[in-house]
Amino acid sequence: MSKFTFKLPDIGEGITEAEIATWRVAVGDTVKEDQPLVDVLTEKAAVEIPSPFAGKVLELKGSPGDFVPVGSVMVVLEVAGEGAVEEPAAAAPAAPVQPAAVAKEKPAKPVATPAPTAAAVVQPAPSAPVPLVPRSEGEKPLATPAVRQRARDLGIQLSYVPGSGPAGHITHADLDAFIARKPVSGAAVSNARQKREGVEQFKVIGLRRKIAEAMQRSKQRIPHFAYVEEVDVTELEALRTHLNNNRKPDQTKLTLLPFLVLALVRAVPDHPEVNGTFDDEAGIVHHPSALHIGIAAQTPNGLVVPVIRHAETLDLWQAAAEIKRLAEAARSGKASREELSGSSITISSLGPMGGIVSTPVINAPEVAIVGVNKMVERPMVRNGQIVTRMMMNLSSSFDHRIVDGWNAAEFIQHIKRLFENPATLFID
Repeated sequence: MSKFTFKLPDIGEGITEAEIATWRVAVGDTVKEDQPLVDVLTEKAAVEIPSPFAGKVLELKGSPGDFVPVGSVMVVLEVAGEGAVEEPAAAAPAAPVQPAAVAKEKPAKPVATPAPTAAAVVQPAPSAPVPLVPRSEGEKPLATPAVRQRARDLGIQLSYVPGSGPAGHITHADLDAFIARKPVSGAAVSNARQKREGVEQFKVIGLRRKIAEAMQRSKQRIPHFAYVEEVDVTELEALRTHLNNNRKPDQTKLTLLPFLVLALVRAVPDHPEVNGTFDDEAGIVHHPSALHIGIAAQTPNGLVVPVIRHAETLDLWQAAAEIKRLAEAARSGKASREELSGSSITISSLGPMGGIVSTPVINAPEVAIVGVNKMVERPMVRNGQIVTRMMMNLSSSFDHRIVDGWNAAEFIQHIKRLFENPATLFID
């Protein structure tokens, strides 16, 4: 047997370091060729790093949250053959790196190593029910936010779950093994009537850290100007319902967002100052002719903003299909770097939980973000009569260095007119 030293490869676009987000393996695991070893986070995207060889994990270098330079040792594997082999830092991949899988160039293998059989891979085997003993008082279970959320959903107290990851981190595999053991102690399952004590702590790393840093930079550097307007969407909602009831089988069901995309396409040419980015260090504002609309999307790992490119070329159904495609790609972690960057204005929506008013944070370096709030049926006065109307607020924020308050109000009023007279959305 020999040792194989695997180093963090060059993953392209001038990236010099990456942050360890999640280890997919633990010391002692047997891994297959191309099996994911670790998820790392760059400035552009999350990247899954696979193993170039089959073997046994001897060492893991670094913990979640650590930044590691390209070319530094990540994993030491035991592989078949003789002698120690080091993995040179791989050249940048020719194709764009996808968040779900990183393209790599494999060095010549030191030995011919067949992939391990199914029997050789370590799998948690179900065992007889065993009594569980919680961690000692004051000992905090270590786990990523995703693992903690899953444990909460399952009603499992992490204090009772053994961790097999680095430094005892609890992984998804540990939760699977815990469930398979069928513990006899009822204390492991949360009981709402039990007294709850203690504080869970976790390090802010990975995508959550990137989100935190981006929000902080935006609020520190951009003087936000918020503007909220009430919009009567009764006719628009009637049109949306009618179109959905008569759509073709291959057409995506319409939400409010495709209509807002069309409204931006109609309004932005008259208000070009809201569509663009501001390089405040160079003192240059970029106002593109194209309209690249970011759609803020919540994913299991946090907030991301996939981008509808050249929205001006799309009709209503095409916009709906593209929104759905990008949202699904973002939530599954398969959106590419190109799909997650380059927006010139962003839409923010909390859907049915949209509330009455929000103050969305600008997606820097953009200069405007349009927020959609919840639609509610309310009594309104029209022509001296009290009638029931479907109402909704638009809550938007603007970079006050670039967009004056009057211009921001004119822009939102333009969208309001389009929404309240939805036929005008389709008139060139």
